[in-house]
Amino acid sequence: MDPSKVIVDDFVLTGLRVPGSTKNSFKLGTNTAFAAQFPGLNDMGISITRADLDVGGIFPIHTHRVSELLIVVEGTIVAGFIDTNNNTASYTTLHKGDVMIFPPTLLYFVVNARYTPVVAYACLASENPVLQLVHFALFRNNLPSELVEKITLLDQALL
Repeated sequence: MDPSKVIVDDFVLTGLRVPGSTKNSFKLGTNTAFAAQFPGLNDMGISITRADLDVGGIFPIHTHRVSELLIVVEGTIVAGFIDTNNNTASYTTLHKGDVMIFPPTLLYFVVNARYTPVVAYACLASENPVLQLVHFALFRNNLPSELVEKITLLDQALL
């Protein structure tokens, strides 16, 4: 960012007050404050995302290359991760005001655990964090089905 062109609006973002649309198969809506939406984050090493989960909503198993701090603002979730050293799942129920840390590169998930909508904020240790949804990586790629079957140990009937 050219310092001579910096304005106060580069350091203010009001979009996180707006709920993300949950009209999708995950019943999950997100609004992000990454460097692309929030220029003041350039070279700061931080970002934030608002996550809205409708009743039955999920943030499917995924990973980031950086750590994440999740803060529940409204509702109740089940959140957890899979330890890739021993394939052990660790999860817990989080309520309004609770916080959970997800270390970098672990596979983790979030599920709306009750019958009311959820609002949570995820603070990430990068201005441009990378999100990798595991099922998209495995099943929305250009590999032939036969190869996907082999590398996932799944039967064609399940794909």
